[in-house]
Amino acid sequence: MDSRIIVRPPLPEEASAVAAVQNTSWRETYSGLLSEQFYDDAALASRVRMWEQVLADGRQSARVAEAEGELIGVALAGPSVESDPVRAEQLFVLYVRQDWHGSGAGSALLEAVLADRPAQLWVAAENPRARRFYERQGFRADGAEVVDDDAEGLREIRMVR
Repeated sequence: MDSRIIVRPPLPEEASAVAAVQNTSWRETYSGLLSEQFYDDAALASRVRMWEQVLADGRQSARVAEAEGELIGVALAGPSVESDPVRAEQLFVLYVRQDWHGSGAGSALLEAVLADRPAQLWVAAENPRARRFYERQGFRADGAEVVDDDAEGLREIRMVR
């Protein structure tokens, strides 16, 4: 991992900064797959509210990656929320700003929230970079997929380890 990167728990007052990292990462990752409404100002405001709740609640494991005094990545894991999960734990969020891809921040964030425990996650089928990353981390597609009508029909696949 790049020696400039520090992985740590986010502070409650960092909800806006954490949401901004997630929002920027969504724009960088999904701009060809989803319309602007998924990372516009309203989407950012919604993410700020979500992170305020998550960080105040503390029941899920959240970590941020920081480099040069700036947040560059975020991860969130916790108990699976599906009615019939295949794993007890789920990775909900793992985003690293594009200019830090390949730095080791993603692997460090994943290690910080899940270590090597069995888990499940959902990833966009049309996101080959993320899928390859998760495969290197021991995850495999298990054949389950969903079409998210709330995300303009984005197809997601479940990966497990």
